[in-house]
Amino acid sequence: MDILFKTSKLRKTLSSESLLVREFGKENARVIMRRMVTLDRADCLADIPAQRPTRRHALSGKRKGQYAIDAKHPFRIILEPADDPVPVREDGSVDLQRVTSIRIQGVEDYHR
Repeated sequence: MDILFKTSKLRKTLSSESLLVREFGKENARVIMRRMVTLDRADCLADIPAQRPTRRHALSGKRKGQYAIDAKHPFRIILEPADDPVPVREDGSVDLQRVTSIRIQGVEDYHR
């Protein structure tokens, strides 16, 4: 799966263990690095497990159209399909099997 980033700073941070540790702490940095490996190895968004520990899940409200995967609680890696157009099923839902490009929006605690 192609992985794009909202900003070059985000790409740099998520690609550097030392920057991840500085920004999120050692334990969370390790989890984020594992999740990035999972994303890198996936062929499509459906390949990202919906069960723990990764727990890919669709967001709602003002974040509708975005997905999150768990990092160390309460942080989540926020992403969205970057395919243009976003592949959809007949019922209008996103066809996760055909999403082969994502854009990472950030790592955050969106519960606050």
